[in-house]
Amino acid sequence: MPADLNGYWKMISNDNFEEYLKALEVNIAIRKIATLLKPDKDIVHNGDHIIIKTLSTFKNYNMDFHVGKEFEEDLSGVDDRKCKTTVTWEGDKLVCVQKGEIEGRGWTHWVDGDELHLELRAAGAVCKQVFKKT
Repeated sequence: MPADLNGYWKMISNDNFEEYLKALEVNIAIRKIATLLKPDKDIVHNGDHIIIKTLSTFKNYNMDFHVGKEFEEDLSGVDDRKCKTTVTWEGDKLVCVQKGEIEGRGWTHWVDGDELHLELRAAGAVCKQVFKKT
């Protein structure tokens, strides 16, 4: 059964984020700024329709999608690329595959108690983030 992702989540840890950004070929100035941020997640989850807002003082990024339906994702708020994205449930984990210039790109979200876990992947780099529900 899919997890309930609804809520406002504050970041409590962010491991290996700079290596992930390097794998995305994000320039050093943006990487240095991004690694200092602690973005929040505001998630509205209604059946197969999910909106994930990543909010920070530097840049915000909104992802609005239906589970199981491929869409073109504009990542101009992240690394200025576009990709074909599909998000599916694998058990209680929300898994995203992003097809484009960067091999092995995607992420996985899951809930454990009052924590939201996010594993970001790109070109062999893996970043693990944890958020606490507020």
